[in-house]
Parts: sequence; C-alpha cells; structure tokens
Amino acid sequence: MVFEMESQKKNYCVLGDVYGMVTVPKEFEQLEKESNFELKLQVPDVGRAVKDFVRIREVGEFLSGALAGAMTKAVLAPLETVRTRMIVGVGSRHIVGSFVEIVEKQGWQGLWAGNSINMLRIIPTQAIELGTFECVKRTVSSTQEKWKKNGGPKLRINDMNINFSISWLSPVAVGGAAAGFVSTLVCHPLEVLKDRLTVSPEAYPSIRLAVSKMYQDGGVGALYSGLFPTLMGMLPYSTCYYFMYETVKTSYCQAKKKKSLNRAEMLLVGALSGFTASTISFPLEVARKRLMVGALQGKCPANMVAALSEVIRAEGLGGLYRGWGASCLKVMPSSGITWMFYEAWKDVLLVERICR
Repeated sequence: MVFEMESQKKNYCVLGDVYGMVTVPKEFEQLEKESNFELKLQVPDVGRAVKDFVRIREVGEFLSGALAGAMTKAVLAPLETVRTRMIVGVGSRHIVGSFVEIVEKQGWQGLWAGNSINMLRIIPTQAIELGTFECVKRTVSSTQEKWKKNGGPKLRINDMNINFSISWLSPVAVGGAAAGFVSTLVCHPLEVLKDRLTVSPEAYPSIRLAVSKMYQDGGVGALYSGLFPTLMGMLPYSTCYYFMYETVKTSYCQAKKKKSLNRAEMLLVGALSGFTASTISFPLEVARKRLMVGALQGKCPANMVAALSEVIRAEGLGGLYRGWGASCLKVMPSSGITWMFYEAWKDVLLVERICR
C-alpha cells in the first residue's frame, strides 16, 4: 500500500506492507508498478515449421517423388517380379505361365518376392531421380536465360573471340540424363539386392542374409556388380523417358490451349513415355540384368558386350527382347501411375507456393 506525505507530496511516498513502512522517493512507485511483469513461455510451432519446410520447392519435389514411387511399387510389385524372372531367363517364357509357376511354387506371396527391398529401393531412387530432374532442368533453363541476356563465357585467342553457348542443349534431356545417373550411383546396391531376392528367394531368404552372403562372396564390389552396364542402359532410358513426357505434355497442352494435364491424361502420357524409352533401351536392360544375376547361375559375362553376344548366340536377336512384353506391362502402368501420383502430390505439398 502507498501513502503520500503532505509536506513532500511531489518528491516522496510511503511504501508499506504488514511488516512496516518506509519513506522512499516517489519515482520508486512507478518502478514498482512497471516491475509487475508476467512470464510467458512461447512453445515453438513445430507443425508450422514442418509445413514451411515441406513447402520448399526442392523438398516438396523430393517428397512427392518418394510417395509416388512407394504407392506405384506397392500396386505393381507382381509385374516387376514376373518381368525380372523373364529377363534373366528363369522359369516360363510366357507372362501367364510365369505367374502360374510362381503361385504354384511360392504361393501368392511369391509375386511380392523381394518387394520389401524393392520398396526400400524405390523410395530413395524415385525421390532422388525426380528431384534431380526438376532441379537440373531449372538450373539449365536459368543458365540459358542468363547467358542469353548477359552473354556467356568468352575465350580470346589472339584476335579471335570464341563465345560459349548452351542454347542448343535441351534442359529436359539434360535433366533426364542427370536424374538417371545420380539415382543409379546412389541406389544401385539396392537394385542388386532386389534382383537377387526376386530371382532366387531360396538362396537369399532375407535382406540381412543376402547382404552377408554377397559380401562374403565378393566384398563391397558385389553390391555394385553391373554398375557400368546399368549406367549405360539408364542414360538413354532416362533421357528419352523424361524428354518424351515433357515434350508430349507441352505439345498437347499447347494444342488444347490448356495449362496442365488432367489425371487421366497424365496416366496416358506417362505410359507412352515409359513404353518408348523401354523399347529403345531394352537390349541394354537385358545385358544389365544378366550381369547382375549371372553369379547365381555360375556364369557371369565379363562385360556388357559379352553379355549381349551370349544372348544373341543362345537365342538370336529375339533374345535381346526376351521379357519385353512383361516389361511393357510393368513399365507402362508404372510410368503412368508414377507421373499421376507425382503431380498430385506436388499439387498438395506445393499448393501455397504455386498460388503465390
């Protein structure tokens, strides 16, 4: 409580409580009032921070690719199993016969043999691949615009000036090639494991045992068996795949005077892109698979050329396309569904950024 003294009303006041009173300068009254503060603890808004992080363009594209890949593989795992067995020459030569053979020997779950490692493989692979494609495509396009506006690097030799230009490069083709290259380098061991588990589940009953046995047989290099032919096969496939999708999508939207494809159109354009790219690069895919699982059959070709020669000698030129039908049955819906899911997830995760 506060009492003001009459004789010194302007300069002093009395502060007191139950224990007594004291005379102090009046300015202390204001300090006492201002010292009554309320302690507030602000809890970080974790949900908002996560939402803002996800809506960063690169993060949203990365997550969209991961989710699209996971959902696609969960649906199409049986076709992947049949395709892999036919390519490496295990079991029936016909799609229906291969399905029946797997079900008879391993039950319905045999159609999902190796699917656990396949899911572990496809999530980072698809995320890295689609994220790299978008990033490299934007970077090349941006660089082309800057060089067109400001002029590119120049080299002067005596009186001769050489101007460097990348206007002839296709950002989509470069992005597609980079996507296939980077994702293959990072995720190739998972691809090797998936093929081993799919082709020979008896020899490799689990991921842990498969890794252990492969390491004992060939060390770390066994996890990267067939890396060179994989890169050789992936580069034309990936380049053609992304180039086809973007080119057809852009041309179709311009012809129809629309901004984007609907879900059904994405499905069809993606399927067409996968079909074209797979058909062009399929012989390299056959050689790649033979190299990766050759050790299971006790004979591994020395290189890609040797693998191709071996197939031609044994089965003729038609052998280079053995399993092509099963591959198309898998690749076409896989490509279409992946693009459909990817674009859908981008709409969800990046909706606010797009609207801005």
